[in-house]
Amino acid sequence: MTLTSFALLAGCIGDASGVDGAFYDGDGRKVHCTINLDESAGNMPTIDGALDRARDRGEVVELYAHKPGVTVAVADLEHVLAGARDRGLAFVTYADFAARTDVRPGLALSFDDASIGPWFDLRPMFQQYGARVTFFISRYARLSAEAKDMVRVLAADGHDIAAHSVLHLRAPTYVEERGLDAYLEDEALPSIQVLRDDGYTVTSFAYPYGARTSELDHALLGHVPVLRSVAFSVQGVPDPCP
Repeated sequence: MTLTSFALLAGCIGDASGVDGAFYDGDGRKVHCTINLDESAGNMPTIDGALDRARDRGEVVELYAHKPGVTVAVADLEHVLAGARDRGLAFVTYADFAARTDVRPGLALSFDDASIGPWFDLRPMFQQYGARVTFFISRYARLSAEAKDMVRVLAADGHDIAAHSVLHLRAPTYVEERGLDAYLEDEALPSIQVLRDDGYTVTSFAYPYGARTSELDHALLGHVPVLRSVAFSVQGVPDPCP
C-alpha cells in the first residue's frame, strides 16, 4: 500500500477533534498541519466536533480539500463554512499565520492543487459566509491565461494565494533520489517565485501529500515563514505532522 493510500485510510479512523496537530493555539509554530475534508478521507462525520473544539478551546482548526464537486461535496464545504459562522469562528488564512495576525477561535480552510474553475465557482458561497481561504496552487506555470485571471479575482476577494510545488511530487522521495538542493531548485522555490513574479505575496508552502522532513522544513523556512503538512491519527501509520 502506498503512503497516499495510508493517508486516505487514516482519515477514516478516529475523531477529528482529537487530532491535536490540526489545532493552532497561538504557539507560533512554523509547520502547520491540517485535516482532509475529501470524501475519501471519511472525516466529515466528526468535523462538527472539531469546530466545537476550536470554539471551546479558543483554537484555530485547520481543514483542507481538493476539488469541489469531485473530491469533496459542495454541500459538505457549505456545512463547514456555516458551522464556522454559527460558532463565531474567524476565517483565518496562512498569510495570517505568517503575519501573526490570526484570530482565535477560527477556521483555516485551504484548497490544494489546481482546480481553479471549481474554486472560482465557490465565490458566491465564500461571499455569503464572509469566508477567507488559502489556495495552495501546484503547476501554476501551466495554467491557462483564463485560469490565472480567476486566481487574480480570488486574490482580490481577499483569499490567500500560496505555493504547492511545481509538479506535485513527494518531497522526501525526491530528496532521497536527487538531493535536497535539487528539490528546492526544481520543485519548491520555482513554485514560490512564479507566484511572486505574478504579484502575489507568497508566505507559505504546502507539502504535496503532507510529506516532509525536518531537513526540508529547515531549508524551506529560509524562503517562507510558514509551511503546511497534514495531520491524522491511526495506529501503525506515521503521521507527517511534527
